[in-house]
Amino acid sequence: MAKKGSRVQVILECTEHKNSGMAGTSRYVSTKNKKNTPERLELKKYNPILKKYTVHKEIK
Repeated sequence: MAKKGSRVQVILECTEHKNSGMAGTSRYVSTKNKKNTPERLELKKYNPILKKYTVHKEIK
């Protein structure tokens, strides 16, 4: 039987690419613990379209 926990999958989307108006999107899938981090997650991840590290924020 699978464990029931507070760990959920979240989608991270690039904020710079979204505002630049270029085609395509940079998204990553990650997991987080809802009890420890109830606010939205923000991580620096690599954007292959812009070819640099940018801030990726959690979307719903």
